[in-house]
Amino acid sequence: MYYLNFQKFYHRLSTVITLSLLLGTLTGLAQSKSGTAKTANALSAIQESDIKRDLFALAGDHFRGREGGSLDELKASVWIADQLRAMGLQPGGDDGTFFQFFHIQRTRITETSRLAIGTHQLAHGQDAFILAPAIASVDAPLVFAGKGTPEELAKVDIKGKAVALEFSGTGPPEISYRRYLFGTMNRRAADLIKAGALAVVWVSDKEAQSYFERWTTGLERGRYDLPGGANTRVFSQAPTIWLPASAIDWIKQPGQQFTNVVNVESFSYPSVNIIAKAPGTDPTLKNEYVLYSTHQDHDGVRRAVAGDSIWNGADDNASGCTATMAIGRAFAQKPGKRTALFIFHGAEERGLLGSRYYVEHPTVPKESIVAVLNAEMIGRNDPDSAAILGQQPPHRNSTDLVNTALAYNQSEAHFKLDTLWDKPDHPEGWYFRSDHLPYARAGVPAIAFTTLLHADYHTPKDEPDRINTAKVTRIARWMYLTGWDIANRPDRIKVDPGFKLER
Repeated sequence: MYYLNFQKFYHRLSTVITLSLLLGTLTGLAQSKSGTAKTANALSAIQESDIKRDLFALAGDHFRGREGGSLDELKASVWIADQLRAMGLQPGGDDGTFFQFFHIQRTRITETSRLAIGTHQLAHGQDAFILAPAIASVDAPLVFAGKGTPEELAKVDIKGKAVALEFSGTGPPEISYRRYLFGTMNRRAADLIKAGALAVVWVSDKEAQSYFERWTTGLERGRYDLPGGANTRVFSQAPTIWLPASAIDWIKQPGQQFTNVVNVESFSYPSVNIIAKAPGTDPTLKNEYVLYSTHQDHDGVRRAVAGDSIWNGADDNASGCTATMAIGRAFAQKPGKRTALFIFHGAEERGLLGSRYYVEHPTVPKESIVAVLNAEMIGRNDPDSAAILGQQPPHRNSTDLVNTALAYNQSEAHFKLDTLWDKPDHPEGWYFRSDHLPYARAGVPAIAFTTLLHADYHTPKDEPDRINTAKVTRIARWMYLTGWDIANRPDRIKVDPGFKLER
């Protein structure tokens, strides 16, 4: 009896196993045929709770705004490296560390520089701001030309004189007025100097005064570059000055003399790239790299605005850092076939200095970098809005990379993508202002994920409690899936032939 029952049980078990194997085979074939079969990933490792915790730590007042080239940036960088080590990622920097140090050079106006208009003695950084730190020596009559319309300029002889004009605070509403304002000031000043003016003085009107109060802090710092870069060169230039709205009454007085003597000085500071990796599992493909890029620095401690002197940079770019850290946790939990490389670039706000340095001094062979996925300001604006920089010509340098990102947005992320900011004629030039750019210029497939500018951009109001961490999490998962696909496909993605940027 026992033997007969065992035979029946064994026969039934064999039938079930055979049917299960057959069903699994047929299902696998169907999945393969439809293209839906995917390598198991670690998407669930990307959690909003982790992102929120890391965001409030990195963008809190403790790190004092993480200004590039400062001890605060270095302190924040050590904190990031500690998190990467704790999650199980390996060092990818110099000498077996998580760090790649480099020098940045700063050129600024000296405290001995002098500016006087009539009886008014003006201090750079307090009463007036010189737009560029260049050597100048001007002693000339001052003339006032209203708002500088062609009709007003036709009535004033500006040759051999300093010309003062009132600057309007109105501009295109669809763009960040900051870039429009500085671009307009510099362009019009260049035209006036070309017409014979020896100096240009802009005076804010009531609408422009708020921008004077918010954005002149950057002018105190001067110019930054890598050693030997264009911004390290000391040159002579006709000065362009920006004054507050309170100067408008006395600047109009006739018969005033403009005297400006400007000297400059240079300093060298350390900055750092933080580099980690999750080695690939394939014996051959592990020698190729999918690079997740972001930057950890912001503006630091500056003149207080509404009582707040710490420019925290929660969206710019702690949001990108915490997303990249979350993606690192996923790859540490389950590596791809290719190696995942994570770089937190230093001194991005000083002119993409960390990414420029890394492209010139890579820690892996440059030709082994398969793709760059850059995270830049991904936590603000409408919950369902986002953009890819490098999505369309002439900024697109890899159709393969863009199509992969678009496919995962359609199937997983479901963002409504803005395409205007990636256009070559957009006045913000947003494509040229983040860390994917040096890689694209070097021929590496590169795109940037962003949720674009907002009213708190580069102000002390860019605080952690204003960040939509659910949105950051969605973008982190989108970036992860895009990079996971690239890390595991058999063939590397290609660079589009004939790629050439407009500038």
